[in-house]
Amino acid sequence: MGCLSLKDPEKKQQARQAKRRLASGIRQRWLRSILSIMAAIVILMGAAFSLANGIYTYSAMRSGLEAEANTTAAFLRNYLNLDYNECYASCVLLVQNYAGRDKLELQFVGSKGEVLASSYGLFAEETVRTPDVPDALAKKDSVYFVGSNPSTGERIMSVATPMIYTDGQVVGVLRFVTSTRRADRYILVWMLLSVGFALGVLALVYVSNRMYFRSILEPVAEITDTAKRIASGSYGVQIQKKYDDEIGELADTINDMSNKISQAERMQSEFVSSVSHELRTPLTAITGWGETLLEGDADPEETRRGMNIILGEARRLTSMVEELLEFTRIQDGRFTLNVRTCDLRAEFEDMIFMYGSRLRQEGIRLEYEDSDDEIPELSCDPERMKQVFLNILDNAAKHGGDGKRITASMRLEGDRVVTRIRDYGPGIPEEELPHVKMKFYKGSSKARGSGIGLAVCDQIVELHGGKLTLENAPGGGTLVTVSLPAAQ
Repeated sequence: MGCLSLKDPEKKQQARQAKRRLASGIRQRWLRSILSIMAAIVILMGAAFSLANGIYTYSAMRSGLEAEANTTAAFLRNYLNLDYNECYASCVLLVQNYAGRDKLELQFVGSKGEVLASSYGLFAEETVRTPDVPDALAKKDSVYFVGSNPSTGERIMSVATPMIYTDGQVVGVLRFVTSTRRADRYILVWMLLSVGFALGVLALVYVSNRMYFRSILEPVAEITDTAKRIASGSYGVQIQKKYDDEIGELADTINDMSNKISQAERMQSEFVSSVSHELRTPLTAITGWGETLLEGDADPEETRRGMNIILGEARRLTSMVEELLEFTRIQDGRFTLNVRTCDLRAEFEDMIFMYGSRLRQEGIRLEYEDSDDEIPELSCDPERMKQVFLNILDNAAKHGGDGKRITASMRLEGDRVVTRIRDYGPGIPEEELPHVKMKFYKGSSKARGSGIGLAVCDQIVELHGGKLTLENAPGGGTLVTVSLPAAQ
């Protein structure tokens, strides 16, 4: 029987806690900002609507009262030419028989504010205590009033219009009065509707934002969890892509990063293993021959052979260490070029001549394809460029030596100086071509090497403003091209 693992529940619990922390942080900040803004907007809009509605309602009531007052006053002015008693009686009679009593109260008020007649019959109040009557008498014009009735405590709206006799004597004041209860109720209803609408909008914003955040936070939490796993050493893990948006792009980026880290980790492990093997082989040879020579029993010929082997392996170790140091300088940004004007073709031809004699000893023919192109002198670091060419030739002999032939050429093509080195070996597998210039990459090759030579060469060529490319040549073999600007 198997036993239950405690790691998976712990990981799930940690993921849930991370999701809650992420949700509480971002969601709270987002909701606080969005809801506060939306609440402020809705409150301002609701207040503006309620204010505008109240102003419009009261303005309409006032216009109606003033229109009624003007119409009635214009009608009664026909009686102002009568004597005082007849005019007074006409005003009282008009008030008592006022047809709009179901909507308004029409009062006939004396000069001291006493109610002389009312369309309601029984006087609701004996004396008018609001300022509209005395103000109308003082201004001899209609006066508007809205507020609380001191006698009843009810909110009212009134318009007082003075009736002035021909000799300036005051007959009385016609006062139209209406309660604002219905208007206030109407305004309150609309205000409550505005508040309800505002709350509905805020609730909708809150719910939609929660749903929106759920669609964001869950994949973000998953991405965060995967990123933590990558940071803890689980290189190569992938995030399931669920959306074709910014989150999906982030998932693709992290997946690509995870793959590259995994690949870099694998190549670094292979590099360490390869370097360990590369160091062990010459060190074993050096140690073995050193012990043999110390015994003193070897003849001069065998001693010479042993010393040559020790010297060759020591040089190989020195070359490997220098290659590693140069790569480290490039990675740290401490790599510099000693640029000067030089005849690069002459340097290249001398190097071909010297390296060709060495390859002949290994049974490989190095052919130089001369050209009549006038190649100008270049501003470059000749030692570094020779290092590039020698590394390429060494790779051609190492990986393509089975073809027993290497060709090299340098030509002027437009504004570029193009150097091509081709071997006639098996070539590079197509799936490995995009990676051969990556550091530590050796692919399926079993040949000796650290896997950083081409990476160093590529950096040197790039520092010269050029480009190094590798491809499989038609008919077999590998073609390496180095393109440099002719004028710098």
